[in-house]
Amino acid sequence: MRHILHKMKLFDFILIGLVVILSFAPNLYTYWTYSQGDQTSPPTALVKVNGEVVAHYTLEKNGQHEIKTYYPNKGQYNIIEVDNDRIRIKEDNSPDQIGVRTGWISRPGQTAVCLPHHVVLEVTGDYSENDLILPLS
Repeated sequence: MRHILHKMKLFDFILIGLVVILSFAPNLYTYWTYSQGDQTSPPTALVKVNGEVVAHYTLEKNGQHEIKTYYPNKGQYNIIEVDNDRIRIKEDNSPDQIGVRTGWISRPGQTAVCLPHHVVLEVTGDYSENDLILPLS
């Protein structure tokens, strides 16, 4: 290791340092973009049961706090919690608990799904070009 350091020149150290610093550029850009709050209206959360929208909530700061239970089928329940600008599946009686483990969602495009109960939480709203992820064709 020591013999490698002796062969490196000052420019090599500068280049390595520059590459390390530039590797954080995408993270800084993403943080700066989301901190600007470029959305014109607050996002809306849709609660879908069996593909049908049964409720919608506006997600905004100093908004509502509400807990509501949905019964998609006999013997099944999902407790949805809205807390200001975020929403989650707080509790359900599905075997896998994937929707519960998803946690809070708040940005357009995020979803939480309880597949056995056919319950979907989806956050919709204004998208900026930076929010869209398009597939390569």
